[in-house]
Amino acid sequence: MTGRLGGALVLVVVVAAIAGPWVVPYDPAAQELPLRLAGPSWAHPFGLDELGRDVLARLLVGARLSLAVGTSVVTLSALVGILVGGVSGYVGGWVDDVIGRLMDVLLAFPGILLAIALVAALGPSVRHLVGALAAIGWVSYARLVRGQVLKIRELDYVQAARALGARGGRVLIGHVIPATLGAVTAQATLGLGGVIIAEASLSFLGLGVQPPAPSWGTMLDAGRSHMFDAPHLTIFPGVAIACLVLGFNLAGDALRDRLDPRAI
Repeated sequence: MTGRLGGALVLVVVVAAIAGPWVVPYDPAAQELPLRLAGPSWAHPFGLDELGRDVLARLLVGARLSLAVGTSVVTLSALVGILVGGVSGYVGGWVDDVIGRLMDVLLAFPGILLAIALVAALGPSVRHLVGALAAIGWVSYARLVRGQVLKIRELDYVQAARALGARGGRVLIGHVIPATLGAVTAQATLGLGGVIIAEASLSFLGLGVQPPAPSWGTMLDAGRSHMFDAPHLTIFPGVAIACLVLGFNLAGDALRDRLDPRAI
């Protein structure tokens, strides 16, 4: 039940992000300065911001950006994590030791602080934001895949492939890695929620998406100075972030229960 609720929340946001700009008749960059900070109305259901721009139109465009960043970061992190974790668990020895120490070093620091440091050093942009989040996000996938590979490599069908003369790389790619994809899928679904929060946080701090491009984080930042005279500027972006993250978390929990890696 919770998985269906989570999937429904994510589906609503995805459909709104795709179809919204054609349904809402307002340009997210168009300004109506005489009506700035106007509250919700029939014409503008979510009100207008400090520059007279339609909040709903900007939320829908911001949803596209959040989903794009989240998907990009999770895809890059998962690909790197699968490769590194697979090699670490399958090869073992000093390779596993070196990779394990590298992961321990990265895990010793809070991920969001490392992301802030990387984006601050490289400069605020969406590309640098994706790169910074992926640079710290692969570790969780690598640890998950490594643990899975350590168990899978001892299974009978893997041993049979080795006995038939299959090379290590072929066994790893053709037999071991595919068996880890269920656990990785569940982890990726849960990870999407964390990435969306991280993107909003960095944009809120001015290190992510730069104005005038609409982002849920930048909308929260702009609205915090109007929390009392125009609370809709923070309420609606905050609710959007909460709903999407909740949806991914519920869906991820359901997938994790269905694809329990301990069942291997």
